[in-house]
Amino acid sequence: MRTEKEMMDLIISFAKQDDRIRGVLMSGSRVNPNIEKDIFQDFDIVYLVTDVEPFKDEDYIVSYFGQIMIMQKPEDKILPVPIGDGRYTYLMQFMDGNRIDMQILYINKIHDLIEDSLTKVILDKDNFIPHIPEPSEESYIIEKPSPKLYDDCCNSFIWGLGSHIPKTIWRKELPLLKELIEVVLRKPLIKMLEWSIGIKTDYKYSIGKGGKKLEKLLEPNIWEQFKETYTDYDYDNIWRSLFIFHDLFEETAKYVGENCEFEFPEEELERAFNFLKHIKELPKDAESIF
Repeated sequence: MRTEKEMMDLIISFAKQDDRIRGVLMSGSRVNPNIEKDIFQDFDIVYLVTDVEPFKDEDYIVSYFGQIMIMQKPEDKILPVPIGDGRYTYLMQFMDGNRIDMQILYINKIHDLIEDSLTKVILDKDNFIPHIPEPSEESYIIEKPSPKLYDDCCNSFIWGLGSHIPKTIWRKELPLLKELIEVVLRKPLIKMLEWSIGIKTDYKYSIGKGGKKLEKLLEPNIWEQFKETYTDYDYDNIWRSLFIFHDLFEETAKYVGENCEFEFPEEELERAFNFLKHIKELPKDAESIF
């Protein structure tokens, strides 16, 4: 496996030998002072260029950076829909274990990038890149909720618990049910947990991509509850997890509401939860919900 220094030398030398590349930025975990280094960290690189088109030549890129195990070019895909702002991207997993996520971007797009606090200048041939503060998690730190955001989060969870989930679990549509749980229950729960962490830590931290830092930031008993919301394909276990979802969301949302002086929609949640419990006892051959 090539070392970090070998990879950085390769990344910089590629820019130096091509006059169309005028600057290089690096972002992500490798510039984050709060992330412990490990062997799986990607190299998130942006080449600022005068013309993107020539860099769509895959052979030119791959021949320089090494033996590819697998690669994605998001701008060439139909799904997910490409960003479509003129950039071109190579996501390259190399045979030696290293990975580079490389964006080729017009130099006039520089201001769109430097707003991200986890950005570091690696090379600036023309001294055209504005001053960027030392990398930090400032762009990702938990923000205080507004009353509207809080209400929307509560509504998303309650609607999911009382409308999407009951009919899907009664029908035993397992793939859809598992997807819905992640979207209509877990996302608002993570957002509410994020706000609760913000309150307890004076909004100084980030929970990381997908909530990956939750284990470190939550109290052990809450983390144990949260883990119990992940379950398998057994419907008894799924039902148990739904009740844990309800209890954990209610407890957390009430805490956030009290501290932010927001009104928690307790009656709405109770109605939704009672309906869910009713559906649990509804026979499979029922001809009417009530």
